[in-house]
Amino acid sequence: MTTATIVAKKNPGCLIQLVWFALVGWWLGQAWVAVAWFFAATIIGMPLAVMMLNRVPEVMALRGETELLVRSWNGHTVVTEIPQYNILLRALYFILVGWWASALWLELAYALCMTIIGLPLGFWMFDRTPAIVSLRR
Repeated sequence: MTTATIVAKKNPGCLIQLVWFALVGWWLGQAWVAVAWFFAATIIGMPLAVMMLNRVPEVMALRGETELLVRSWNGHTVVTEIPQYNILLRALYFILVGWWASALWLELAYALCMTIIGLPLGFWMFDRTPAIVSLRR
């Protein structure tokens, strides 16, 4: 059995992402995160908050990413999404760690994006936000 992970990026070009971030993403992203943390403060709004925090890379920099798991066995190829951790584990992680760690992570990423030299690292951090928020793979 052969297994490979393929990352399929469906992002617009780098120039479009930079223009989006410079004109819209920097302020919309902060507002998006603030609203998500408001929802996280309520029990009912927590699922919406996690969904919103997982979408921060798309809102701030138009960066979306889909990871696929490709398995070959006896000449048959099966393509599936990367399996996620158990939802109860992810919820517990969010309650204990994810909410405050994502706050620090996103503020550092935002600060890095305000500098020219830190922009690539800040965008990379935005891409990793779903893993920090809720262990999303």
